[in-house]
Amino acid sequence: MILAALFAPVIAPYDPGSNDFEAVLAPPLSHGHFLGTDELGRDVLSRIIWGARASMQAGVLSTLLGLIVAVPIGLTAGYYRGWWESVAMRLTDTLLAFPFLIIAVGLAAILGPSLVNATLAIGIVQVPKIVRVTRAEALSIREESYVEAAIAAGASDWSILIRHALPNMTSTLVVQATVILPIAIIAESSLSFLGLGVQPPIPSWGVMLTAAQSYMTQMPWLAILPGLAIFVATLSFNLVGDGVRDAFDPKGLR
Repeated sequence: MILAALFAPVIAPYDPGSNDFEAVLAPPLSHGHFLGTDELGRDVLSRIIWGARASMQAGVLSTLLGLIVAVPIGLTAGYYRGWWESVAMRLTDTLLAFPFLIIAVGLAAILGPSLVNATLAIGIVQVPKIVRVTRAEALSIREESYVEAAIAAGASDWSILIRHALPNMTSTLVVQATVILPIAIIAESSLSFLGLGVQPPIPSWGVMLTAAQSYMTQMPWLAILPGLAIFVATLSFNLVGDGVRDAFDPKGLR
């Protein structure tokens, strides 16, 4: 999926926006189109390959945005405790009280429909979950003997957070990233499906599903194929997440 997104111009057999009006709504394996064409004669396989770019961009960038915003908040809240922890966690609990997709749709509607704004909305919505995970790790790490030794040696708080706490929670954050990345992919497809993400004619799996609604009974493959792409992408990242979690789990070492 990642390679397809990166090398879409090379891999895709057709331009995703080019029309073949002699093969409109062509079924798979016909008229030189491996997965057929859509209602405008555009090659479905090419649009799925190019659509991977939108999903990978939204998934990866929104996850990075969530980590960049949430990790400092959770790290300092768990280490310093006090009023800052109370404020941060109450705000986090408030955001977690609302359904994920509702907040994403609201933010995307406020910011305006585009892939960039959808990515920002998804990244912001991911922040509360990452804050809770980071704070829990910080609470555990601050009680470790190497942190106490660093304090006794006169290390500053900044040095302890950057040189000791953050490196020792990296594995947990990596696992968390692989968990929320497929959620971000589904969120991007949902926002694009609702018209709040990628805008036509730019190819996106969510946009393809929107266009396929009118042809569900006559040409079901127009909906099945992009839906299958979403399924494979999210399943793949979930499996990668399970593998990463097992790799970082010391109990699984033999």
